Amino acid sequence: MREAFIPNESFGRNYPQKLTFTVFMICFGAALSGLMAGYVLGMAGGVTLMDSFLKEFYPEVYQNHNIINDQYCKFDSPILTWFISSLYLAAMIGSLLASTFTRLYGRLETRFFGNLFFHFGIMVWCFPQQQSSMLMVGCVLLGFGIGWTFQSVPIYISEFAPYKYRGSLNMLFQLTITIGIFVANVFNYIFSRMESGEEWFVNFVMTTLSLMFPLIFRLDTPISLIVRGFNKRAKITLIRIRGTTDVKEEFEDLLVASESSKVVKHPWVSLLKRQYRPQLTFAIVIPFFQQLTGMNVIVYNAPVLFKTIGFEANASLLFAMITGCCNVIATLVSIFTVDKFGRRSLFLKGVIQMFICQIVIAIAIACKFGFDGNPGMLPKWYVIVVVCGICVYVTGIAWSWGPLGCLVPSEIFPLEVRSSAQSITVSMNMIFTFVVIQNFTNIFCHMKFGLFIFFACFIIVMSTFIDSLLPETKEVPIEKMHVVWQSHPYWKKFDKQTDVTTIMNEY
Repeated sequence: MREAFIPNESFGRNYPQKLTFTVFMICFGAALSGLMAGYVLGMAGGVTLMDSFLKEFYPEVYQNHNIINDQYCKFDSPILTWFISSLYLAAMIGSLLASTFTRLYGRLETRFFGNLFFHFGIMVWCFPQQQSSMLMVGCVLLGFGIGWTFQSVPIYISEFAPYKYRGSLNMLFQLTITIGIFVANVFNYIFSRMESGEEWFVNFVMTTLSLMFPLIFRLDTPISLIVRGFNKRAKITLIRIRGTTDVKEEFEDLLVASESSKVVKHPWVSLLKRQYRPQLTFAIVIPFFQQLTGMNVIVYNAPVLFKTIGFEANASLLFAMITGCCNVIATLVSIFTVDKFGRRSLFLKGVIQMFICQIVIAIAIACKFGFDGNPGMLPKWYVIVVVCGICVYVTGIAWSWGPLGCLVPSEIFPLEVRSSAQSITVSMNMIFTFVVIQNFTNIFCHMKFGLFIFFACFIIVMSTFIDSLLPETKEVPIEKMHVVWQSHPYWKKFDKQTDVTTIMNEY
């Protein structure tokens, strides 16, 4: 692993870095939006295994599932996968729309409207005498909620958090997403054992529980207030969240950042400029690599994966619940280590664990399923090996690439293009997830166990890229992040507008 590049950890600034109760509650309240997103994603992947749901909305899939003997191809149905993948497509569109709204009306209001989309989507899903067309309308609304939430919350937390705690506080969002997925897996398992024939409907109704958490501390970020001309409110907010009146340096830096941002009239066009190419590269590459590690196939689609590799429906939901618990625990590890060891370290150590597990899973499936996908009776030891392998893989994701995929892109862009850039990150994440989820069952049917070898190869590629080109951003004030790129041995050639020596002498 190469030595992490960082120009200067302190930057000569004396920002107050106390983690106040107000800041923690603001960030925690914002992060709770992840509960909704996680529950919706986890629940959507689970109900597709319920016979009552398949009989009601996808009878042809239910019939084919009982006829096809090849385990690799039992769920090879573009119509069924569209039910899940449409969430991600709608989220991509929603994140792009949320960008302009965030810039004009602030991060707080974008969060609020994201919550409204969740409410409306659940109302549609719980509509009496449900039809498949109404399910898709609900998916679109919920996808918009996911897109608006993913676009606004990471920026919101990053702009509030003291830079020494920015990583940990930002990862609270990822933690609540994993908790939402885990809770969804628990309910999926419980309701799958019901005999009413409407367990899928009860699960939809239970989704409303994730909407009961109000917005805590309705404050917008100081920089967002300054950009919209509320300088006095911004300073009062800054004093409140820092717990001190000594905020002169930070407030002045926010004013400078705001003035610089006003020069940019068209942030979408400005993103294409050479000076933003380093950050834009990571905004696209990180979500691209995330999906080609098989992350969302296993984390969000775990029940279908377990059922595909030969487990019974109830057992599949039970094992998905176990992996969801591992996901939550490992995310906690990431929260307590990211600001201590840095982003690069977690990225690179996580891929080692993920690579080993992908190879183990591929070998286990190959030995038992072969190429014909007919494993016969699965022995207990085999089940334990596969489930443990997937659990260890999920923990590798959860303390590295999972939360860092949200954190790093949200903190590396300057203010003038931050909102648009975050939309690019989210939309790239969602479109790549859409492509992978929509084609997962078909690819698995054709590539068989080779799919996991394919994912393992991309893990090698992405670790090489991160090791070579990603600078360390730990403990860098978000208003001064540009110094990291302007001083980087490789990326500095893309931004020659500012003399690096002058910047370093200033800070």
